[in-house]
Amino acid sequence: MLLRSFRVVSLGAFRSPRYHYATYTFEIWIRAMSTESSSSSSVALRHDISQLRTAYSRTTFTEDQLVSSTDPFRQFHAWFQEALTCKEVAEANAVCVSTVGEDGRPSSRMVLMKGYSKEEGFKFYTNLKSRKAREVAANPAVCLLFYWAPLHRQVRIEGTAEQMSDEASARYFSTRPRESQLSAVVSPQSERISSREELEETHRELSRVYSDSSVDIPKPEHWGGFRVWPHSVEFWQGQSTRLHDRIVFERERDNEGSGNWTIHRLAP
Repeated sequence: MLLRSFRVVSLGAFRSPRYHYATYTFEIWIRAMSTESSSSSSVALRHDISQLRTAYSRTTFTEDQLVSSTDPFRQFHAWFQEALTCKEVAEANAVCVSTVGEDGRPSSRMVLMKGYSKEEGFKFYTNLKSRKAREVAANPAVCLLFYWAPLHRQVRIEGTAEQMSDEASARYFSTRPRESQLSAVVSPQSERISSREELEETHRELSRVYSDSSVDIPKPEHWGGFRVWPHSVEFWQGQSTRLHDRIVFERERDNEGSGNWTIHRLAP
């Protein structure tokens, strides 16, 4: 065991100069060994990432390359289709949903987008008792972030979330895989549970109840969808020079723009 501290018992006049020097040298050695031990024990927790960077190979993204200068949904559709066909993108519809609670604290999580259109906004489904659903109910201002790393692209959407009708949610629920339906019924999302075994046991019991695949699993009341109506959509294209391209669609203000949207470029 490494000695980390010690105390010299006073011997008064019996200490010689050589004794004082030896004690001083020993103290310096102890301190050095303690520092070295502390450093080596925490070295695994530290890693220099200051020089990590990726060289982007995409060309610049300019205004004349926009699919539409009046409709961000058309531009999103074009980029989303590219992400869908890119083999390196695992889940093109994975999106980070950020919400803010009544206490002002932000919260983010990944969900799967299940639809988008000018008429219906950006849609996702969740447990209505979850933290994100509760926070949306208290503050409907949300932010969505799509990030397609292999394409060096991200789309950031700021808007207002609105709960979908129970009928619309039920229609989508009926199309889900049976296992996904069971999980939606079983999971008390965001609530504390005693163990995974408890969750799996409830799942097994419900699986026995609905063992007949011809019997529909009804949508639970605590499950539903949200649609996000955007007021800002930013398209970001990464560049190796770090002079990234950022083109933003924003809902027009009085006497500004056309087609309900204005576009402008932001500095990277």
